[in-house]
Amino acid sequence: MAPDELPNGSAELLNPQARQERIRDRVLELGSARIEDLARELGVSVMTIHRDLDRLADEGWLRKTRGAATAQQSVLFESNVRYRTTQQGDAKKALAGAALEHIDRGQAILLDDSTTSLALARALPESGPLTVITNFLAIVNALAGRPGVELISLGGSYDPHYDAFQGMATCDHIKPLRADTVFISTSAVADGHCYHQSQEAILVKRALLEAAQRRILLVDHTKFRKRALHRVAPLSDFDLVIVDDRISRAELEALREDGVTVQVAALRPGGPES
Repeated sequence: MAPDELPNGSAELLNPQARQERIRDRVLELGSARIEDLARELGVSVMTIHRDLDRLADEGWLRKTRGAATAQQSVLFESNVRYRTTQQGDAKKALAGAALEHIDRGQAILLDDSTTSLALARALPESGPLTVITNFLAIVNALAGRPGVELISLGGSYDPHYDAFQGMATCDHIKPLRADTVFISTSAVADGHCYHQSQEAILVKRALLEAAQRRILLVDHTKFRKRALHRVAPLSDFDLVIVDDRISRAELEALREDGVTVQVAALRPGGPES
C-alpha cells in the first residue's frame, strides 16, 4: 500500500499536483473544509493533507487553521474565477443592473475579465443589436450564440488562472478598436486610484480604457477595504464609478470630494453604511 493511501481510500490515487488542485478547488468551492473530511474524500492520510495545505497556503490560496482550511484572498493574490464568482454576488448583480442603464441598442461595449463584468454580460438584454468585445473566456461562453449580440473575442496568451487572454498580444488586438463604453472592475480602491494584483491584467485594462469613448468602473463596497500591489488608473480617469449601497458614507463622501462622479446601485434599504 502506498504511504499516502488509506486502507479504505475510495478516491483514485492522484499525483501531488493533481491532489493539491483538487483540494484547492474543494476549499474554494465550499469556503472552508475540515482536514479530516479532505483526507477521507481523497483517500489519503491526514499528514498528507497537512503537507498539501502548507503548500497551498504558501502559494496564497488558503489559510490553514487548526483542523481546517479556509479560502482567502491574499493581498497579493487573486483567487480563481470559480471562487471570485461566489463572492459578493448580490452586489455584483446590483452593479450590473445599474450598468445596464448606460448601454443603448447598437452600441459597442468592452468588458474586462472581472466577474463583475461577467455579471453584466449575463444581464444583457436579449434584444440587440449590441457588440460585445472581451478578453474573458467566461463572457465569451456566456454570450456565444446570444441573439442580437455580435461577439468579438480578444486573443493573446491564455491565462487559466483568470480564464482570460492577457499580455501584449491582447493589447495589440485592442489598439485598432474604438468602442462606445468600457466597463471594468478591479481588486482594490485606495487613495483615489484603483489597483490590481496582476501586471498582465493591468496592461489589458489600460488598453481597454484607451479604446473606449466612455469609461465606467464597477466596484463593490469590499474593494475599498482591500489592497493590491499594482496601480491601474486614477479614479478621475473614469466618467462614472458605480458602487453598491453598502459602501460607507465616509468612503462615498471621499469619492465625491475628490470630484469623482458616482452612482450608487441599490442593494438594500437604508442606503450607505453609517
